[in-house]
Amino acid sequence: MDEKDLHILEQVRRLYHRYGIKSVTMDDVAKHLCISKKTLYEHFADKEDLVRNIVLLDNINRNKFFNEIKSKNLNAIEELFEIYGMINTMFRDYNASMEYDIRKYYPDLYSKVKEIRRKKMYDTMYNNMIKGKKEGLYRKELNSKIISRLLLFRVEYLFDNDIFTMEELSSVKVFNEVFIYHMQGIMSENGRSFFKSYSGNFFSALMSTKRQIFG
Repeated sequence: MDEKDLHILEQVRRLYHRYGIKSVTMDDVAKHLCISKKTLYEHFADKEDLVRNIVLLDNINRNKFFNEIKSKNLNAIEELFEIYGMINTMFRDYNASMEYDIRKYYPDLYSKVKEIRRKKMYDTMYNNMIKGKKEGLYRKELNSKIISRLLLFRVEYLFDNDIFTMEELSSVKVFNEVFIYHMQGIMSENGRSFFKSYSGNFFSALMSTKRQIFG
């Protein structure tokens, strides 16, 4: 994608996030961008092409963030703090109406993206489990594949339930409890010592700073 394509996608994403996908027409997009429909169609073939590129761009941005974490050479617990920080941001940015529109009107796209997103999350969790065991921070007897799938299930279910509101899920209070609950189940004694010394500063920063991962 060139800079013009990215600019269009970022602007349209904001429109979709605010009004939902179904209600925003290509005329609305052109008007918002102050360009002609002809110019818009030079960049994207139709509305479906536009939606597909926006959804795929979100996945690209998430993957970039995962890759940035890997490049920092953090230990497994520090790495998981970073990942959970991203998940917390995803909860804050989550738009139920936009998700609903994609699922209903673009089912093939929804299935494809969900599969990609699920595989990336699982691979990240699994690799983190293996890393934590090697570093002596996680319990060696744990089944890494099962724990990774359970965590993936928990994250997906939190997005699609009516027990918690999205406001509650994106709050630091609930987020902290979910994160600590998971960590207490997987850490070794060495891991608990590190977690205790490291977690205070992280949670304080999370409460005082609104982390911006996606545009």
